[in-house]
Amino acid sequence: MDINTKKVMKNAWRITKNRDFTCLRIRVPGGHLPVKFLPLIQNIAEEFGNGTVHITTRQGFEVPGILFEKMEEVNTLLAPFLQELEIDRGVAIPDTSKGYPAAGTRNVSSCIGNRVCPNAVFDTTSLAWDVEKVIYPNDPHVKVAITGCPNDCIKAHMQDIGIIGQVEPVYEADRCIGCQACVKNCKKVSTGALTFENYKVKRDLLRCIGCGECVLKCPTAAWTRGGQYFRMVIMGRTGKKNPRIARSFLEWVDRDTILKVCANLYTYIEKYIDRTLPKEHVGYIVDRTGFNVFKEHVLDGVILPQKARVASFIDFGGYMYERNTHLE
Repeated sequence: MDINTKKVMKNAWRITKNRDFTCLRIRVPGGHLPVKFLPLIQNIAEEFGNGTVHITTRQGFEVPGILFEKMEEVNTLLAPFLQELEIDRGVAIPDTSKGYPAAGTRNVSSCIGNRVCPNAVFDTTSLAWDVEKVIYPNDPHVKVAITGCPNDCIKAHMQDIGIIGQVEPVYEADRCIGCQACVKNCKKVSTGALTFENYKVKRDLLRCIGCGECVLKCPTAAWTRGGQYFRMVIMGRTGKKNPRIARSFLEWVDRDTILKVCANLYTYIEKYIDRTLPKEHVGYIVDRTGFNVFKEHVLDGVILPQKARVASFIDFGGYMYERNTHLE
C-alpha cells in the first residue's frame, strides 16, 4: 500500500525497518498513567502488534509490529487515552477517533515529584500536565523534562527545556543550636552555599540552588521550606552534532514564567526554523540565531519575579568530534 510517511509520523506512528509494519507511540504526560489503561495497551499489542511493548526514555509506550493497514482501527481505540490524558487536561484535540494530531513535540517527562519523593520540592506531574497543555499539539522537535529537585533524576540537563524545582530555604536564627548539620551537608552533597559565622548560619544567595538539603538535615526546624520557584536549563542534547549539557537560563522564577517561556518558544521556532530541512532541532536554531535573539523572543511579555535571575550570556560548550577527539 502507498504510505505518506510524513502523515504517518505526524500521527505518532513510526516508519520502521520493516516496510510492512509500523510502531505506535503513546504519550503519557508526566509519566503518570492510570492503571486502567494498561489492559488497553495490552490489547493493542496482542491483537494488532507483536505482543510486546517498549517503554521509552520519554516515559511513553511504543507498540511495535502493527500493520499499516490497521492504523485507523488502532487510532479509534486510543480515544480514551486522548480524552483523559489530553483533552480533560485542557489539550485541544478536535477528533479523538483519528489518533494523535502531532508527534514532533515529544512527551513531557517528569520524575515522580513530591507525591512520593521527600527530596522533591513540588508536584512535577501537575506541572507536566500544564506544560503539555501549552505546547501540545505541535510539530517542532522539542523535548521538555521536569524534575522535582537539583538531583535531576529525569535528566533535565539533556533536554531542550529542563525545569528544575527550587525551594527558598527560610532560616530562623532563634531555633538554631549551632550544630552545623546544614553547613556540613550542603558542603558534602550540594554547592557549599552555607557558612557558619558568629554562631549563625549564612546563605550565599549566588551559590544556593534551592535544593532544600539544609531543611532536610536540620534537627530543630531552624530551616523550613519557603516559596516555590524553578530553574530553567536550556538546549541540552545528544545526537551526532555537538552533544552537550543544558545550561542555566533562568533561576528563581515562578510557574507562570515557566509556562509563558514554553509558549513563546514556539513563536521563536516558527520565525527562525530552517524549512529546507525535514526537521530542525531547536538547539540548532539557537546556535544559528544566537542566544540573545532566543532570549528576546522567549521573554517577550514575561513579567519576572523580583528574585529571578536571567543569564546574560551562555557558552553552551559540548564537543565537536574533529576538535575534541584524538584517536590514533
